[in-house]
Amino acid sequence: MEKAWRFAVVTMSDKGSRGERLDESGAFLRQFLTQAGFTEAGYRLVPDRVEAIVEAVYAMIDLGADLVITSGGTGLAPSDVTPEAMDRVFQREVPGIAEMLRLESLKKTPMAALSRGRAGVRGESLIINLPGSLKAARENIAAALPILDHALAKIKGDPSDCGQG
Repeated sequence: MEKAWRFAVVTMSDKGSRGERLDESGAFLRQFLTQAGFTEAGYRLVPDRVEAIVEAVYAMIDLGADLVITSGGTGLAPSDVTPEAMDRVFQREVPGIAEMLRLESLKKTPMAALSRGRAGVRGESLIINLPGSLKAARENIAAALPILDHALAKIKGDPSDCGQG
């Protein structure tokens, strides 16, 4: 990594927010990104509710997170509303990131086709939605890691050309 980027994790889980389930994916993502050289700016565990998700992501951006990773709420269950919350969060969508993550996951399971995770930008922050399962979160963040430094630099206005070398 060229710069010490700040990250935040927001996990969506009704059971987790009630203390009925441990947030394994959120804990893993926080550890993984810290080990990758990022600095933690914040963490939230919220219920699967659009208002709670929007408020939590905004709060993480307000804390200075360059990267906000969300975990959970990307499937087909009635309570999975993370993509709908992103309609209120994103100023610009980055569909290639979500497409890449689904493509990588499809190599492991056809169920990845059911993921509705998205990626986008708000201000100078990149937001990436990951599935809530520990296995999927682990696979997805590993797939995204190689592009994060470049993506964040571009969002911040880095004028260098893409694709050199």
